Amino acid sequence: MSNHESIEQKILDLPEGSVFTTSDFVDITSDNNIRQITFRLENEGKIRRLLPGIYDKPYFSQILNEHVAPDPNNIAKAIARKNNWTIIPSGNVALNLLGLSTQVPANWEYLSSGQSKDYDFQGITIKFIHRADRELNGMSDKTALIIQALKALGREYISEDIRKKISEGLSGEEKERLLEEAKPSASWIYEAIRKICEDIA
Repeated sequence: MSNHESIEQKILDLPEGSVFTTSDFVDITSDNNIRQITFRLENEGKIRRLLPGIYDKPYFSQILNEHVAPDPNNIAKAIARKNNWTIIPSGNVALNLLGLSTQVPANWEYLSSGQSKDYDFQGITIKFIHRADRELNGMSDKTALIIQALKALGREYISEDIRKKISEGLSGEEKERLLEEAKPSASWIYEAIRKICEDIA
């Protein structure tokens, strides 16, 4: 199987709803070959172009009897991969991803090691806010997500129910890592995390 055929098959084998970028394949073949492949697959209706260089394999809902919109969080992660950025979900996005809010954000905000930039897509805005690398590195995705969610809630709104819900979504190993990685956080955030991790399973 040629590189051309191999990449095409990799795309077709992706689960429905997957978001990918042409840069995901640059280690296999040339950028020109990737553009030819995605152009043809898009024309055949097998993938959708979401943003320049970013595509998804549409998910078809049997209930709605149509293809559904892609997950904005997956688009954000694809943009980050394409630009080699480190990103952390922030504000209402962090709350939504942790299941602490059912409200779907109109603005999907992320702290980013790259430039501050907005991407508009189908009525939503994916917003990247530049932060220094030291604020983004040195912790797992789960730790970073929880810290940002606690910041979004604010000290006075971190209830026992909130702590319990976060705790129930963590393994014992994740709790141990969270306790260690969150040490440089503000004292009130670390106190909340200590309570979240009190009963390490």
